[in-house]
Amino acid sequence: MTFYLLVALIAGLVSFAASWGVLRLSHRFKLYPGIRERDVHTTPTPRLGGIAIVIGIVVALAIASQISWFDLVYADPFPIIAIVASALIMLGLGVVDDLYDLDWMTKLAGQLLIAGFLAWSSLQLTSLPIGPDGGITLLSPTMSLIVTVLAVVLVMNAVNFIDGLDGLVAGVTIIAGSVFFIYSYLLSIDTAQTAFNLASLVMAVLLGATAGFLPFNWHPAKIFMGDGGALVVGMLMAVSTISVTGQIDPGIDRSQLVPAFIPLLLPFAVLIVPLLDFGLAVLRRLRAGKSPFSADRKHLHHRLLDMGHSHFHAVLIFYAWTAVVAFGALLFLFFAWWWALTAMVVGLVACTLVTLAPLSRRKRIEAVAQSAPEGEEALARFDPLDAAAPDPLEEVR
Repeated sequence: MTFYLLVALIAGLVSFAASWGVLRLSHRFKLYPGIRERDVHTTPTPRLGGIAIVIGIVVALAIASQISWFDLVYADPFPIIAIVASALIMLGLGVVDDLYDLDWMTKLAGQLLIAGFLAWSSLQLTSLPIGPDGGITLLSPTMSLIVTVLAVVLVMNAVNFIDGLDGLVAGVTIIAGSVFFIYSYLLSIDTAQTAFNLASLVMAVLLGATAGFLPFNWHPAKIFMGDGGALVVGMLMAVSTISVTGQIDPGIDRSQLVPAFIPLLLPFAVLIVPLLDFGLAVLRRLRAGKSPFSADRKHLHHRLLDMGHSHFHAVLIFYAWTAVVAFGALLFLFFAWWWALTAMVVGLVACTLVTLAPLSRRKRIEAVAQSAPEGEEALARFDPLDAAAPDPLEEVR
């Protein structure tokens, strides 16, 4: 654990320093696009923070290669080289998109090629932890390739879709990634499999790099990670998930490990927010006859703002939903299922109440407006998105 913390710290420090440097260069050379219709921010802001995140990741992985404790991970260096190369290529594609706004087909083609390259480099979902008597279901080579490519592209786009508020992707990654790191680390202790060590190492450097970037991305953000950063973050989360769920030794006695459903549940649990937003966005756009990758202003974070939440509160709500589902899934490893389920349900109910609070407030405002003559005038002047607007309840009183 100490060495994981060390490489995470290195990634964080390098990412922090690189974020400062990228920010300065972006302002010096005016490397930032104009405001788009769907953007929440109102001031042109650099979107090249992904460069700093990737620098932190690459430096930390390079230093980890010199630490003897990670010899098993680097015994076959090709998967690590493939991960670094894929991250650099994905970063390049994302940076070009951030600066020049590429069309969705070009971006999707690049994502498919990178996902295919990762699968070719042996980072594949070769098996699933389900089967007769709690065993393993092996995938055919063709099915393994298809499922891996789809999983990587899905997670990359899901993470990229929620990148719309200050600190949102970085914070969600830190919360969800911490849960997944704990899981993969405990699994590596139980099984001593190299694949699990790879998952833990990748997640550790990702956590450190995003934590180092977060101070510059906290509201009000000085710099965004952009598509380059979000796509790389999603790719590394997918790689970590694949390393754990897809390379379980069929000879291992599953009764000695965690319950069989956890390897399937936890990856979806830690990515519940981006996957939900991605699914809703695809359905919404297909029903409207548009491309599933066309941009709009109807993501979950936009809806929270439209409901009346402030920017800061909307981000915290996303953090809360992610933490409840991710840590709730992790509780199944340590407690009886009914205690873990109860804790998760209580957390979900609390998140729901906080999320819907502005709607209840709006109903109270409307009720007061209908019961007082001057209430209508106060209600007409009230804008729930304007934090400085006077509260109609106070005016009517």
